[in-house]
Amino acid sequence: MIRFILVAAFVILFLILSIPLLIVEWIIGKFNMDFKGKSSLAIVKWAFRVVLFLAGTTIIVKGEENVPKDEPVLYIGNHRSYFDILITYVRVPRPTGYIAKREMLRYPSLVNWMKNLHCLFLDRNDLKQGLKIILTAIDKVKSGISICIFPEGTRNKVNHTFMDFHEGSFKIAAKAGCPIIPMTIYNSADIFEDHLPKIKKTKVILEYGSPVYIKELSKEDQKKVGAYTKNIIMDTYFRLKEEAGF
Repeated sequence: MIRFILVAAFVILFLILSIPLLIVEWIIGKFNMDFKGKSSLAIVKWAFRVVLFLAGTTIIVKGEENVPKDEPVLYIGNHRSYFDILITYVRVPRPTGYIAKREMLRYPSLVNWMKNLHCLFLDRNDLKQGLKIILTAIDKVKSGISICIFPEGTRNKVNHTFMDFHEGSFKIAAKAGCPIIPMTIYNSADIFEDHLPKIKKTKVILEYGSPVYIKELSKEDQKKVGAYTKNIIMDTYFRLKEEAGF
């Protein structure tokens, strides 16, 4: 339980003590939005690294050379743990907005940092609002901001399984013309979800796949980009499972 207490204490202290930083970031944004985005990114990446350190999480990263540094991308990943966001966010090379559930709006301070980082909040029960979020995400990509989404729609609570990838998520890449970067996350639920409420020291593997350009796919695969990307991530996941031995 000590790791859980340390992580919880740090998160609470950060959200409280960072309020003055939010004010500073707000002022910076009045003069230079680009600098605000970069400074908020640096602050949150630092906080996430501290949380992962306190949790005792070792991240083994593979295929990072597949992530373009000179253009925004659409990150697509499987989702088993709350820690998936931290694990992937500490590696992003440029401002990146995550598409999160609308319920996150109820948490003060946290939601302010998320908005600083271009996160978007999706109401999964409102199709019209969902379309607006997709259109906003397309605009963000066109402005140079990467977007990350877990297209299963929610955390998958069953180990070594995959839910369907919602095809609507991939309209972001189709309309913005950006590459899709498949992210395979292996063993993240072993940090917390597999043995609530304890946080366990463990290893997690994050592997980035080769960029997927929708226009380069066959017409059949273009119709089902979600299924195509899901197969890439599934194949990688079970290869990692076999290679890792844990």
